[in-house]
Formats: sequence, C-alpha cells, structure tokens
Amino acid sequence: MLSFATAFAEMPLVAILRGVAPDQVVEIAEALHAAGIRIVEVPLNSPQPLDSIARLATLAERMVTGAGTVIRVTDVDTVVAAGGRIIVSPNMDAAVIGRALALGAVPLPGVATASEAFAALAAGADVLKLFPAATYGPAHLKALGAVLPAGVTIVPVGGVGPAQMAEWWAAGARGFGLGSDLYRPGMSAADVGARAAQAVAALRAIG
Repeated sequence: MLSFATAFAEMPLVAILRGVAPDQVVEIAEALHAAGIRIVEVPLNSPQPLDSIARLATLAERMVTGAGTVIRVTDVDTVVAAGGRIIVSPNMDAAVIGRALALGAVPLPGVATASEAFAALAAGADVLKLFPAATYGPAHLKALGAVLPAGVTIVPVGGVGPAQMAEWWAAGARGFGLGSDLYRPGMSAADVGARAAQAVAALRAIG
C-alpha cells in the first residue's frame, strides 16, 4: 500500500475532484496517475463521495485517496471505513485531527493564521493546508514560515494553479492542492490527464 509520505514525496500535488461522479472517478484517477499525480481527494459535497472513495481505494497500491471538506468527527469514521486515508478540512478542528490520527489517517487541516497553524500542529498535524490561499497570497505564507517550526509542510489550496506555483514555492510552499484548475464536473479523463500533466511539469520545473 502506497503511503501518503511516499506519494507526496514523489509528487506533492493533491488532485481535488469536487463534483466527480462515482462511475467516472477511477478512469479520472488513472489519467491522473499516468500524468504523475499520486494523491486524490474527493470532497464530501460531491455526489456519493463515499462510493467514489471506496472505488479509489482499490488503487491503494498506487495512489492515496481520501476526503475533502471533512468538518465533523463522524465524517472521519465514515471516510476511513470507505477506504480513505487522508482527511482534508477547510478549517482547523482539533477533534477532527485527533480522530484521523487515531484511525491511522493523515489529517490536512485548513489554516489561515498563525494561531490556527500552531493549534493544528499542537493537535498532531504536520501538513497544513493554507486556505483560501489566493485570499492571503505568497507574502502571507512567507511570514507564516518565518515563525512556524522547521519541517512543517504548507500546501496552498484555493486559487493557485500551475502559473502561480513558482511564486508560491519561493515563498515556502512545498505542495499544492489543485481543484478547478485540474478538474470540473463533466470533463473527460483525457482532459483531466492533460491538465494534470501540465501541473506536474510546472512543479517539476521549480521543485
């Protein structure tokens, strides 16, 4: 089974498939894998998200999957039961982080301020999702990085696409979550794969 740490080290991009349908998700994931992406998030406000996560779990030897928009502790249980191994949230909730860790999943809590970032670290997270990234900008990330402990991984999400990666990387980002720049409902797997290949090439050019 591919671990999150190994997958993230190989390609630090999280594909966010908001709105994906279960009958399309594996084909899209295979296109993402062919392009070099190894981590897939299905937000819980997608159609039948647990079904999609369960289908993606069949690819566990090659890809890491889990849920986004996880805001309740009970959601952590259902996601892990479906085979999800990452718990991505738009906010910082110590109880959600703690439950994810207790079940062997990797929490990626959303933070925006130094207070939220330190609270997430105290709860046990070590990968932080800066959200919504575009609202704050690379200068904000650089300021956060100056006070956070060494080794903390910050992943900007929200309004950051391949064209902005270099600026964010220079500010201290060490991964990215890609949503509408990568996938929108109705897109074909081939189109998603092409966009994924562009994102992977952009990151490899700067990473």
